[in-house]
Amino acid sequence: MPHILIVDDSAVERRIVSSLIETRTNLTPIEVDNARSALSLISENQPELIITDLMMPDMDGMSLVEEITSSYPGLPVIMMTAYGNEDIVVNALRKGAASYVTKQALTSDLIPTVTEVLQMTKAGRQERQILEYLEHTEHRFVLGNDLELVMALVGYLQSMLNRRRFCDETSLVQAGIALCEALMNALYHGNLELDSSLRETGGRDFESAARTRSLQAPFKDRKLHVTVQISSTAAVYTVRDEGPGFDPTALPDPKAHDNLEKLSGRGLLLINTFMDAVTFNDDGNEIQMTLEKR
Repeated sequence: MPHILIVDDSAVERRIVSSLIETRTNLTPIEVDNARSALSLISENQPELIITDLMMPDMDGMSLVEEITSSYPGLPVIMMTAYGNEDIVVNALRKGAASYVTKQALTSDLIPTVTEVLQMTKAGRQERQILEYLEHTEHRFVLGNDLELVMALVGYLQSMLNRRRFCDETSLVQAGIALCEALMNALYHGNLELDSSLRETGGRDFESAARTRSLQAPFKDRKLHVTVQISSTAAVYTVRDEGPGFDPTALPDPKAHDNLEKLSGRGLLLINTFMDAVTFNDDGNEIQMTLEKR
């Protein structure tokens, strides 16, 4: 039967919470008086949700939240706290707590909070479950020459892979870096036609030239075209700019010793290292990168 784990060193407060759960939900409350016992029980029989006190001896509620977030991602924790602990509550939420209730408002706030958290948790689980059956998706984006939009797109595409459990966290970060490098190359060197040598000076010539050209024709009207195809086996990213292109066969070897320290070769090295396959079209204004499912 689904159950909620209540963690509090005060027997009186545990009983209050248990009574509310028993009388107002169809869940079974299980009580423990310390965080280490809670972790032991979780490892044997994972609950639907955990309600924990903040202040406890030996291992406090904050440490419990951190441990659960690390070892049992997706297992929601509601923190119980007293008035005046607002900063601690914010810290707990940042560390992974799903929500909180003040002890002074348990009678009115606990059950609505529990209901809300469980509904959100169920929705997340259902989404992850149904995504396992998704065979193929395709998304197309057309962006202006705006670096903030580029970064927002990278974040969105990373969240798509994360939701589908496409790869581990390290590969997810690496894929984001490779995609970012490809998009910035398309923006700066493709649409704005900026020379890589401007970056090597170490000054602000590159940024200044980028700002100027982004307001001038024909550069300001050019777009970035991004297509993302995600299947059960691979994610394929295609990035195309509207610049004049270049000769892909003339690209320097990014692994060559003389090119390792050049900013102009760094992006290509990262792309080729983090992606499983990389190709360019004949016009040199489109790159296609493939990331295989880990």
